[in-house]
Parts: sequence; structure tokens; C-alpha cells
Amino acid sequence: MKRSWNPYLAGALTGLLLVLSVAVAGQYFGASTTFARGAAAIEQTAGVDTSRYEYFSTKGGKYGPDSLPNWQLLFVVGIALGGLGASLASGTFEIKRVPDMWAARFGDRPLWRNLTAFAGGVVLIIGARLAGGCPSGHGLSGLSQLAVSGFVALAFFFGGGWVSARLLYGKGGER
Repeated sequence: MKRSWNPYLAGALTGLLLVLSVAVAGQYFGASTTFARGAAAIEQTAGVDTSRYEYFSTKGGKYGPDSLPNWQLLFVVGIALGGLGASLASGTFEIKRVPDMWAARFGDRPLWRNLTAFAGGVVLIIGARLAGGCPSGHGLSGLSQLAVSGFVALAFFFGGGWVSARLLYGKGGER
């Protein structure tokens, strides 16, 4: 029997985890910087001198390849493992070549789906870096501090997601 998490319980647990993260480690939630740091580590491994890029050398190398591993990397890994654990525990885990909603709208072509997902990820990470953070950083951490920038960023994240979903999928079952 498949069962899903109560969204109110999940939200309350997320809030409690944020409070504990700040109280214990002094760290707010955020994930997008880990991907920039990971890119720098991959570039360095490939022989690219990342020190010539201001982004990776500012703030004492805070974003550079030598800043890993850190708490944020563990946070990102924890998100993936937590999602896997929750789906296994609820009986909802499954491997699909292409999600049903995508297949109904665009066809069952895994290569096209993967290329589109990769391109969307590139756009999202560029946007997150331009915004100075991702939805978890601005949304969860920003709102918990009552930061105006958190409210504005989150409104645009939701608005952009809504517009994208409408453009891609129309009104759900309609095309």
C-alpha cells in the first residue's frame, strides 16, 4: 500500500530541522552553492586553473574547489538520501524512463527528456547564482528571518514555476 507524507507534518519537520541547523551548526539552508563548488572541483580535476575566475577566488576561496567537503555538501547528499529513504519507506519508489505526465505531453523519448532536464537545470542554477541563492536558501532561510529578499525571491520562484508548468503542460489534462 502506497502512502504519502502529510505535507503539514513534512513542512513542520523541515522548519524544525532549520531551527536545529541554525542552533547547532549556525548554518541556514541552501544548496545551489554546492553545485558551483562541485563545478569548480571538476574543473580543477580537469586541469582548469579556477583561481583565474573571480567567482571562485572571492571571499577567501569560499566558492572554490578547495571549499569541499563542507556542511552544505552533506546537506545536498542528505536531501537525496532522505528522498530515497522516504520513497522506499512509503512504497512509492519506482524507476521510470520518462515521467507519465511528460510522456503524455511530449512522448516517451528518454534522450529528449534527459536533454531537456539538463538544459532546465543549467538555466535554474544560473538563475540561482544570479539571485544569490536557491529556493531553499531564499525561501526557507530567508522567510525564517523575515527577509524581504526572501519573500520577493520566493514569489518569483513560484511565479516562474507556475508559468513554466502552464507553458509545458497547459491546464493539466488539457493541451
